[in-house]
Amino acid sequence: MNLTEYLSAEWRPALGCTEPAAVAYAACLAAGQGQGEPRMARLVLDSRTYKNCHAVGIPNSNHRTGVLWALALGAVLPDPTLGLQIFEGITPEAIEKAARLLAAGAVHVEVDPSFTDLHIDCTVACADGVGRAVMEREHTRLVCLEADGIAVAMAAAIGPETANPVREQIGVLSVDELLALLGTITEADRGRLREGMALNLAMAEHCIGHLPVGFVPGLGADPWLRIPRLVSAGVLGRMSGEPLTVMSLAGSGNKGITVSVAMGLWGRSAEHPEARIEEALALACLLTTATTHRLGTLSAICGASNAAGIGIAAGLVHLGGGGSDQIDLAIHNMVGNLAGLICDGAKIGCAMKAMTGVEAAFRAATLALAGFGIPATDGIVGVDGAASLANLGRLAQRGMIGVDTEILDIMQAKLGSG
Repeated sequence: MNLTEYLSAEWRPALGCTEPAAVAYAACLAAGQGQGEPRMARLVLDSRTYKNCHAVGIPNSNHRTGVLWALALGAVLPDPTLGLQIFEGITPEAIEKAARLLAAGAVHVEVDPSFTDLHIDCTVACADGVGRAVMEREHTRLVCLEADGIAVAMAAAIGPETANPVREQIGVLSVDELLALLGTITEADRGRLREGMALNLAMAEHCIGHLPVGFVPGLGADPWLRIPRLVSAGVLGRMSGEPLTVMSLAGSGNKGITVSVAMGLWGRSAEHPEARIEEALALACLLTTATTHRLGTLSAICGASNAAGIGIAAGLVHLGGGGSDQIDLAIHNMVGNLAGLICDGAKIGCAMKAMTGVEAAFRAATLALAGFGIPATDGIVGVDGAASLANLGRLAQRGMIGVDTEILDIMQAKLGSG
């Protein structure tokens, strides 16, 4: 394991929200197993993927939103090699074809709550032939591809044995072991980190106008005020479907924006050397991945505030000269503060949750660097950072199952009443 391998798996470009992009990618793969125009598209999803597709904007679609449009567009798009950037291929003609499928009532979505991790099972019937593609656990992890019910040979790189071993490995490392990984950073890694910061900052700055005039203060304003609000602008733009590619982190563009914009701008405002900022960003990414492993790829707990917030807090401590003991304190401060912030799907409201996570991370890191942390006697806080993350994961994966059920019922009731 080294940082290059880690970044290759977890620091990846994406266009639009990753869940509808994954749905469209699966639909495109399925449609590609038949010939002629798509006639019907059917999708079975886990409840958490569904809630993240429910209300989010789709780039290049003239402000279309939601899972039905993602499925219909994926079925008519021609190029699955774009992966999570598949919405780059949307054209006016594709929108017209997708609209015809929707108008004909030929697009169907079902939720199967028995799946507790990401599950996307898409079948597309074309004029000649029926294709099926199944993704599990990760957004691009293809485990089944069929043409007319017959399995299609897949390259080993996308076979079912390739669950994300990097995330699983990172998720069980101690803070000291994560710090040691920073010693493997290469110049190419630094370039990749800079590329991601630039993409995500461009999204944030481009989308300032999505918020009320003056809400994001200009250069020279207090970084504690400006940076969280600029993060909010970036997440709001992405959730609205702005057609700019971002660098995703641990399967989430919102996590990528939140972590990199906060770390990059804070480091520069404090006049830290760029090399030091890159290393702190790498650590923030690693802690975000470790937290995501505990919470699950998709979770009942908001990842943009909790996972990304924990990553930022750890990165800020490192940037401020703190060691593993202070990073543990920062993790305690985040877990003891934000653990109850739910995920009720991907939508523009994520912008406010991301802003909350950044603000909390600034406070958590500042307190940790001063030697203050919520003690292990409090609530779900553990004896060290790893224990706090384990307790947070237990809360998310076991304790909040009922929360996800209620959120899904509320969403579906709103659809029915509309």
